[in-house]
Order: sequence, then C-alpha cells, then structure tokens
Amino acid sequence: MPRRLAVTLAAATAAATLVAAPAAHADALDYVALGDSYSAASGVLPPDPAASPLCLRSSRNYPHVLAAEIGADLTDVTCGAAETKHFTTAQYPGVPPQLDAVGADADLVTMTIGGNDSGVFISAILACGSAGVLTLGQGSPCRDTYGSSFEDTVRTKTYPALVNALRAVRDKAPDAEVAILGYPWILPATGGCFDKMPVATGDVPYLRSLQATLNDAVERAAGETGVTYVDMSAASEGHDACQALGVRWIEPVLQGTNPVVVHPNARGEAAMAARTLEVLGLD
Repeated sequence: MPRRLAVTLAAATAAATLVAAPAAHADALDYVALGDSYSAASGVLPPDPAASPLCLRSSRNYPHVLAAEIGADLTDVTCGAAETKHFTTAQYPGVPPQLDAVGADADLVTMTIGGNDSGVFISAILACGSAGVLTLGQGSPCRDTYGSSFEDTVRTKTYPALVNALRAVRDKAPDAEVAILGYPWILPATGGCFDKMPVATGDVPYLRSLQATLNDAVERAAGETGVTYVDMSAASEGHDACQALGVRWIEPVLQGTNPVVVHPNARGEAAMAARTLEVLGLD
C-alpha cells in the first residue's frame, strides 16, 4: 500500500474514532471510481440517482460497497458500455470524460475497463450465442468460424489501449493507489449450461480462453504502468453464470434476475469489493 494511502486511511480511522462525523468525513480517503458496466453494476437495483440514466449505474456497485466499508469519500463516474477512450472523450451528452473526475489529490482510483474495446468481447458473446442456438448447443461453431480473431484483437488493440488509459490515470493522480480489476468468470471451464447460456459445448472453453486473454491483457497493462491488478480468477471460480441463484456472481442470458444479462449481480459486486479490499490491504 502506498504511504499516502496508508497515512490517509489511518487518519480517517482515527478521526472516525475520536471526533464527530463531519470531521471524520473531512479526513476520509478521496476515492474515484472509473470504468464500465462491471464497475457500474448495470442492471442491479436500485439505480444511482446521481448518475446519468444512460450509464445504468447502481448504488450497489462495488465502488459504493468499498467506499462504505472504509468510509471513503466517493466520486463515482462509472458508466455502462465505457471503453478506454471514454477516459479522455465524452461517452454521452452530459457524461464527460471519466478522467475529468480525477484530481491530483485522489488517494484511491479503481476500475474495470477494456471489455468493451473494439466491441470484441460483447461481439464474441453474441456471435457465439447465435451460433450455439443454430447448432442446438452442439460442436464449436463459433471457434470454427472466428478462430483466433477475437484474441488477436485483444492482444493487438485492447492491450495497448489499456496501457495508454492507465498511464493517463497515473498522470492525473501520480500519488494515488490505482487498481484495475480483472473480470470475474462468466462461464465455467468446460460443459456450460445451454439452458441459461446458449453457447455450444465446444465453444464454452473457447469463450473462457478469450476472457482469460482479456484478463491477461489487463494484468500485463497494470504491470507495465505500475498499477495494482486485482485478480478475480480464483475468487470467482464456481460463481459463473451457470451456477444456481445465490451462488452465481454473473447473471445468465436466460433464467436470470438481472435485466442486463451477462453482468454481475449484487452478490458479485460485493465480492469484487471484498477482493479489492483484500488485495489493497484495506480489509
């Protein structure tokens, strides 16, 4: 943990213990949450009243959970469908570049980002789902059609975009602890659940490999820029969209509870917050 974050957290804890609430708030960590729909918790109720309706941001997203746990002063600009380019360009009318919210006095910045870049990941999910329906869940029609193209795009386009985005965050908040989360598993390693996630059996490991490639790009970009990587792989194993309600962290396409499918539910967001606190040593 950077010294500035440790000192600020210690001061906030002491203030909360020794003085009244207003003074404690004044000493709270300055926490800025950036990122896409996995950070915004798109589809999880209730919506954040401070957010643009276009962002589909929830007041139960992991930044809100994390901020409440440590008593941080949260500025949340997470927005569904955000790409790395939306750190420096406006995403929607009235939704400015996310980096506008980051100041030099920030103590903590978190995010998930990269999954929407080049449309590669959502395009793969949709393409493989459509192909799976046509083959009634048999074979590997998506892999047979697209081969390595999706992973090639992640390696050649998403990775450098992530490096540039994380460097831009570092430039805006050079003294902050900056953390980027990997994406929790959407599918199991093999088998799948065609009734919930209409992906052909042979394409389940294909999509799992694509997600692993995306998370690897996130991790490598974090290492390249001195940012903390919050690995969700081990923690989310067994909590994919194929699992039962109450176990899964990701809601499936069918039989789910989240109107924004293939996204974390409230349980998943809480788990992302807990893992981030653990990795940052704030738990």
